[in-house]
Amino acid sequence: MGAGNAILVVAEHDNSQLKAATLNTLQAAVEVKAQSGGAIELIICGQACNAVVEQAAALPDVDRIMVADAESLAHQMPEDVANVLIDQLRGGEYGHLLASATTMGKNLMPRVAALMDVAQISEITDVVSADTFIRPIYAGNALAKVQSSDALKVITVRSTAFAAVTETGGSAEAINLETTDASGLSSFIGEELSVSERPELTSARIIISGGRGMQSGDNFPLLEAVADKMGAAVGASRAAVDSGFVSNDMQVGQTGKIVAPDLYIAVGISGAIQHLAGMKDSKVIVAINKDEEAPIFNVADFGLVADLFEVLPELEKALG
Repeated sequence: MGAGNAILVVAEHDNSQLKAATLNTLQAAVEVKAQSGGAIELIICGQACNAVVEQAAALPDVDRIMVADAESLAHQMPEDVANVLIDQLRGGEYGHLLASATTMGKNLMPRVAALMDVAQISEITDVVSADTFIRPIYAGNALAKVQSSDALKVITVRSTAFAAVTETGGSAEAINLETTDASGLSSFIGEELSVSERPELTSARIIISGGRGMQSGDNFPLLEAVADKMGAAVGASRAAVDSGFVSNDMQVGQTGKIVAPDLYIAVGISGAIQHLAGMKDSKVIVAINKDEEAPIFNVADFGLVADLFEVLPELEKALG
């Protein structure tokens, strides 16, 4: 494999719209480009995804778009998307492959790295140079500077660490790729999606999360009432999820979703390391807990030692 310097970014989408995390990952690619000089190419794998291609073409930081549109890619199974990426990468023109450190990225990129026989660099939060990156370790309590000697750097990007790129003003060329049949290694059975009018956790500007202190899932409507008044998303700690209070798609933390909203309100959450790893980059953190020794107060900008069952109804009333 040659040592090219082009940068390939995997677009995450639902066949109709780009996911917000892709815009943050593109910013990481822009910072890599500043060091390597390589062109930024965005690869879109899906079916009937013309709307996504049009949205991507308007991104001024994208130099070229590669489109793999096929029935076998309708649900973007990682085995099939990986095959498309491998076909692109084997030409040797790329020095970097980037994807968001989302469920999709974490499922896809290790497979690609293994097939290309290179090491993966996970969840970078900063670009030092074309071959050196910063990533968190020990649940975010330390930062590691990682340098790669591989000709191809396979990287997942922690989207909350990078600003989103501008979405208009570009006119990137789109090139259709030849695709192959499905790998047969996996097949799409179905999906059950949570339907909510509230913002999605990873893109919400305000998040209010509940922990074990909520005592029961029956008490989460107290949080939801406040969230609706504030236009906020509702999250939960791992303890609340493990206790069966709410579904695991609401979990914030190292083993859940990594968020960095403008305002994060932690209600009845003690502040275990794995939870802090998922929200400590929030702009403003407010903690409500009746235990004044709770670790969450160590990272909170504002803390209220009080009974959440008294505070939440009062807060809802105050918000009108």
